[in-house]
Amino acid sequence: MHTDDLVSVSAEPLALDPAGSVRRLGLIALATDLTSERDFASLVPPDRAAVHVARIAFENPTTPESLARMQPDLTRAAALILPDTPLAAICYSCTAASVVIGDAAVAAAIHTARPGVPVVTPTGAARAAFRALGARRIAILTPYLVETSQPMAAYFVRHGLDVIRLHCLGMEDDREMARVSAATIVNAAVAVDAPEAEALFISCTALPALGVIAEIEARIGKPVVTSNQASIWAMLRHVGLGQGIEGYGRLFRHDLPVGGFGDAA
Repeated sequence: MHTDDLVSVSAEPLALDPAGSVRRLGLIALATDLTSERDFASLVPPDRAAVHVARIAFENPTTPESLARMQPDLTRAAALILPDTPLAAICYSCTAASVVIGDAAVAAAIHTARPGVPVVTPTGAARAAFRALGARRIAILTPYLVETSQPMAAYFVRHGLDVIRLHCLGMEDDREMARVSAATIVNAAVAVDAPEAEALFISCTALPALGVIAEIEARIGKPVVTSNQASIWAMLRHVGLGQGIEGYGRLFRHDLPVGGFGDAA
């Protein structure tokens, strides 16, 4: 028998699920990112939403100059995420680059390929998180070099927050940032806290801080916001999800405030 005789079109009726039955979220991750996809997979409910990832070229070291070089590729990366399929939102998963490039410039580059799609940056999501938490005075922990951390402090001050203290770990390779131990993150977070700070921000989407948020909050007695946690919270709240998430910080008890994601919205 020829194999051609084995193939036929099924006679069973064909039905499709509604096109919008799954909320589709776009994620632009750095080529070197080892953490963002895992964190999104931990918190995005797979039965109600799906995360679709495109990678953007990036080469270490993580300095303002190397981070800025990603800007021209943002449009192309956004265009690669499910062409011609509606997306509920797109997250650019790089905190330091969002500071260097600017939230609004990131959104503009993505909108060139995906006009009208809400854009989340970790920095814009963090500012929305602090508004939701009612916190204005913050301490910051970053894994970066001093030269990459200084613009981070200036960014939040420029947006009306008081940065009480900022500690950095002095690292330049985001692949090594992804290997920082849980104990190091907890101890460094506790060390940077100050009595007058109302919340703590742990910057960097590469840093594996999601799993230690609850421990740090218990140690310092105040809210902890991290880059990936805030981005996921903003994305989920935008599509009406994220209720009932426990163990990943006080932030998930709050709705997205008026004004949404900030400049990147």
